[in-house]
Amino acid sequence: MKLKIAFLQLLPGKTPQEQLDKGRTACGRARELGADIALFPEMWSDGYYLPQDEAELNALAISRDSSFTEGFRELAGELEMAIGITFLEKHEPKPLNSLILYDRRGNEVLHYSKVHICAFDAEKVLSPGEDLYTADLDTGSGTVKVGAMICFDREFPESARILMLKGAELILAPNACPMEINRLAALRTRAYENMTAVATCNYPEGQPDCNGHSTLFDGVPWLPDEPGVRDMCVFEAPGDESVYVAELDLGMLRRHRERDVMGDKFRHPEKYGILIK
Repeated sequence: MKLKIAFLQLLPGKTPQEQLDKGRTACGRARELGADIALFPEMWSDGYYLPQDEAELNALAISRDSSFTEGFRELAGELEMAIGITFLEKHEPKPLNSLILYDRRGNEVLHYSKVHICAFDAEKVLSPGEDLYTADLDTGSGTVKVGAMICFDREFPESARILMLKGAELILAPNACPMEINRLAALRTRAYENMTAVATCNYPEGQPDCNGHSTLFDGVPWLPDEPGVRDMCVFEAPGDESVYVAELDLGMLRRHRERDVMGDKFRHPEKYGILIK
């Protein structure tokens, strides 16, 4: 089973309507390119704009069933393509940094809010999410177990490890920061240690503090019939704004998970008590 993932590496517009229109156009292009899943960068509803004024922030926040999100739910059904839309979610006591994944029929299958918010910086005005979740996504050619983590979640091994333990084969990772060697190494490590594919969509160059380089790590560091190791990074975008599509060989990943020793096979959870103290 092979899965095509579209990375909507886009510069934001100036209004929610521009965001919706530009996002819809990009999703249409992704479908033309054969994508099964289209993924937006972090907090697409307002282009990752986080005013520190409470009133201004709350005015930008939208509900999970807003006309903005509903527009993408309907579009997913029209295009018969899963869409991972990101947004500043209305919530008490503070808004959330959220993602909703709609399947190809327009059904909501996953709703996730960023657990590891950057509370040391602009995201101190947000509430953290409650948990990490997985869901079964029907792609039409088969079902894949999908999870999500958002930007800074990547820096905590526990994020991807929990998703792996909950069965994730593919982790969707919206992003809004410079993807340099160390952050890319963190993504590579999350994929390697959990035998899990990680798809990251970033804003392109031109968005403050962003540089593109959306990536797909497929989680397969070696093959039994090939000598040496292989590069798990099967796609890395340049810095330019565009819709990029990469293919994930899910069958290859599943065969790797069956035969290899990483992930959950030789863990000793009874020895890890310090992790939850």
